[in-house]
Amino acid sequence: MQPTQTLASKLPRVGTTIFTVMSKLAADLGALNLSQGFPSFPADPALLELVTKAMRNNHNQYAPMAGMPVLREAIAQKTAEVYGPSYDPESEITITSGATEALYAAVTAVVQAGDEVIVFEPAYDSYVPAIELAGGVPVFVSLTPPDYAIDWAEVAAKVTDQTRLIMVNTPHNPTGRVWTADDLNQLANLVQERDLFIISDEVYEHITFDQRPHRSLMQHPVLRERTFVVGSFGKTFHVTGWKVGYCLAPRELTVEFRKVHQFLTFSVSTPMQVALAEYLSKSDRYQSLAGFYEQKRDLFLQALAGSRFAFTPTEGTFFQNLSYAAITDEPDYDLAVRLTKEIGVASIPVSVFYDQRNDYNILRFCFAKDDETLRRAGEKLAQWSRNR
Repeated sequence: MQPTQTLASKLPRVGTTIFTVMSKLAADLGALNLSQGFPSFPADPALLELVTKAMRNNHNQYAPMAGMPVLREAIAQKTAEVYGPSYDPESEITITSGATEALYAAVTAVVQAGDEVIVFEPAYDSYVPAIELAGGVPVFVSLTPPDYAIDWAEVAAKVTDQTRLIMVNTPHNPTGRVWTADDLNQLANLVQERDLFIISDEVYEHITFDQRPHRSLMQHPVLRERTFVVGSFGKTFHVTGWKVGYCLAPRELTVEFRKVHQFLTFSVSTPMQVALAEYLSKSDRYQSLAGFYEQKRDLFLQALAGSRFAFTPTEGTFFQNLSYAAITDEPDYDLAVRLTKEIGVASIPVSVFYDQRNDYNILRFCFAKDDETLRRAGEKLAQWSRNR
């Protein structure tokens, strides 16, 4: 029987994500999948054993809504040791079902109908739908290659009396750019003048290269008091399928954040939380991540030696952008699909991260893959570029 009413979409412009599309295409064709951002190598067996131990010790029921106390305490200790600020594990740290849930809960807690939200694009694809579902209006500041630097005068010009929130992502997906101290100071001056809130997506916090530091917004006293800082264990410990993230925020902001979180997922997988708490006790397990991924970035770029792609080694994340502007003017989406079919290497077209699909002839490749995959992918791409 046909429904008597038509369901009006709350997200009429949203379809299946590019990550699903490209990963399915890669799987169907047996291509090397450098599109979606997940590792192709296993997690540390020691971490897996800790999960088994937690299950055997009967940590199998609902965790507290805010997260297991032992994990919140471990995060507080890690945060103080790495960045300096002290967060109260009881009232300022919340465990979430991945970083995406934390981002959604923070947006929902802050944004009222009609509020404007500054979004730096290219932007991770969950930001705008979350804003729109909350009744907010995204206002875009477009960053352009090759350096994707922020024009702070443009940002200031786009802030109005309706602006409520600014979305920040550093290290930045998909460009790999890492914010500087000047970026933090410029943002602090702006939000202090206009009384704005900030959500800072810092899931790649431990993946920065060439001795470049990650500058967390929590390290700036003006920014910390109005920022939701979002982190992810999936990205840090190669367990993206666990969907365990967290949000650090001042007490007053956390109160509102948890009002949303408790009716969104309520709680997060208990044995994973217990295991991660114990695993965090050894700091080299996350402090060594930058060197680990820097080697993979360099291996991938070495395999591209002699190619016609143009690139600047990425500053952070596990993504490398390649410009093919000197090779072809084909739309990036079309080329991403064609390379998956013809040479068996899947990527993400960067235009999908822009609201107006700005196409700079750039593809994004994930190098969180085993070394042999990176070598083969780089060689295939290099050979294709030379034959054009």
